[in-house]
Amino acid sequence: MKKAIIIFLVIFAAIFMVGMILQFSSKSVDMNDLGMQSPMDADRPLSYNSAAPPNTFLHRFSVWDRLATPVIRNMDIPMGSESGGLCYNAQPFAEMNEKRGGPHLGDDWNGIGGSNTDLGDPIYAAADGLVCYVGEPSPGWGKVVILQHRLPDGSSMQTMYAHLHETLVSYGTLVGRGREIGTCGNAQGAYLAHLHYEVRIGDGIDIGAGYGNLLNRKNPREIQAPLANAADKPLPSPLAIHQTSLRSADPLQSLEIGGNIENFLNAVQPQKK
Repeated sequence: MKKAIIIFLVIFAAIFMVGMILQFSSKSVDMNDLGMQSPMDADRPLSYNSAAPPNTFLHRFSVWDRLATPVIRNMDIPMGSESGGLCYNAQPFAEMNEKRGGPHLGDDWNGIGGSNTDLGDPIYAAADGLVCYVGEPSPGWGKVVILQHRLPDGSSMQTMYAHLHETLVSYGTLVGRGREIGTCGNAQGAYLAHLHYEVRIGDGIDIGAGYGNLLNRKNPREIQAPLANAADKPLPSPLAIHQTSLRSADPLQSLEIGGNIENFLNAVQPQKK
């Protein structure tokens, strides 16, 4: 009887091991995957189950992510003055562009001089937010910054700033409304300089396309209008004021807020001869 039980257990263990080998041999394992703390650490597209539809979201926010995200009370235009002075909207949200494949999914902000006269002009955070993406997803997008926000009703919202010449913030940092987060660019010469600015509603980040199905894209001007300050009574962001005071009190804090702490440390380290 004992011999039969032992034989049964050995067969069961063998079947289990064969099943595990077949399971893991069906997909590749990369040690880089084990070391990533977030999708932002990846240096290549994340893998997904080939039998399932691809997930186009880079990241879905957890409860903790949402709690760390500032609630916005006021919202500005991201270029020019707080009320949109010194710039104009060259291609508004939902304007049809057959050549590009459908309606425009954001606003294209230009400096009043047009052409490339606004190359390098400052781009500002439209509202208090958490930097949830900094990168260059494709040549057409150029350099991109995405901020995560919470609306007063608790729902999640992102603002996307694309075609930047340079980015001035780092992933995972808080930025106050009116903080310079980048400069106006042309996606390495793909277009005349302008800011492609989008507002999305939802609990995840995706890059997507600049034209096509509206999906979770919202009209930036409709979202901004009820949150705008009176043009003659601009209201500073408490978060921005707090960050400015930190930068004044501690130079290293200023570097960290600006995302330049690593560059600073590299600069002060002795050079090898």
